[in-house]
Amino acid sequence: MEKITQFTQLLETIEQVEKVLIYVSTENCSVCTADNPRVQALVNETKIPAFEIKVNELPEAAGQFQLFTAPVVLLFHQGKEWHRQARIIDFDVLKYRMQQLMEDA
Repeated sequence: MEKITQFTQLLETIEQVEKVLIYVSTENCSVCTADNPRVQALVNETKIPAFEIKVNELPEAAGQFQLFTAPVVLLFHQGKEWHRQARIIDFDVLKYRMQQLMEDA
């Protein structure tokens, strides 16, 4: 996953990439560290473009996207939030939604 470090870059990515996954983590988050490789494996399997942000480095993202916990996985389609999972990620549901997005949407 490519890391996004500026809020404007995040907004441009969501607007310009038709289907995209945003993985939100924070520093010193053991769950974020543990979930990252599992999300990356699903990204590799489904071929969805994926980007990571560290919410403590982009505090404006926390406010704009209502990111009150970490980790968060956001799926966007044509600039609109399509699916969200936060804190406890159900990887079976996430995989299904990623496949659904890549096939149907």
